[in-house]
Amino acid sequence: MNVIDINSPDDTLIDIYVSLSEPQLRHYRDPDGGIFIAESCKVIGRALDGGMKPESFLVSAAVFEKDEVKALLARAGEAPVYRAPSDVMESITGYHLTGGILCSMTRPELPSASSILDLSAQRSRIAVLENIVNPTNVGAVFRSAAAFNIDAVLLTEGTCDPLERRAMRVGMGTMFQLTWTFIPREDVCGTLKALGYKTAALALVEDSIPLDSPVLKDEPRLAVLIGNEGNGLTGESIDNADYKVIIPMSHDVDSLNAAAASAVAFWELT
Repeated sequence: MNVIDINSPDDTLIDIYVSLSEPQLRHYRDPDGGIFIAESCKVIGRALDGGMKPESFLVSAAVFEKDEVKALLARAGEAPVYRAPSDVMESITGYHLTGGILCSMTRPELPSASSILDLSAQRSRIAVLENIVNPTNVGAVFRSAAAFNIDAVLLTEGTCDPLERRAMRVGMGTMFQLTWTFIPREDVCGTLKALGYKTAALALVEDSIPLDSPVLKDEPRLAVLIGNEGNGLTGESIDNADYKVIIPMSHDVDSLNAAAASAVAFWELT
């Protein structure tokens, strides 16, 4: 293991952990891709299990000898391990949020939507996130998708990157357990229908059917469309969907946020 001691947050060796924004990390090696930063033993472990390649670790000296940390560092390969005093680590990251360990990793090359949805892939239930911009919501949707056996997740190009640190933290690294990719925003329903899917748009419109309608469970290949936090799905997606679906509610509550609605829908439809 290549351990390098760091004594200042200004050390250029850890500049990516200190100075770079999420967009800068995504484009770190343009045009040859970028990196992302995973934090906490749970998220880093799931990323490694999902085949992600570590480029470096940043670890607090306070947790360096913990068994779960040592188990992760044993998988570092040639990646350098930067060890910092706990006060330096906390000034960089906020120790309590990260559990004292971070890892920079190579961004994966994402598959095409058509390869994910090929008829031979046997994916009966998928989720489509349309312009969901809050990383907390994206992380929570992925966590529900993994928990309730959704086969794949597609994200329109306006949706938050699942590899943002906050999304990974909220999602507990479940994005490394699921197949996902981005899809062009134009005519999402048309693309899905061409690939053999019926589409169910979660929408508050007059001709919506209840989520527990048997016709939905009978569909062999169904895509659940979940829209933006403030505006919901686009009119085009709603108009072109095979089904408009509403979650029955009481006490004059008309809607749930995207994360809560996804959990209810995934549970019912799987």
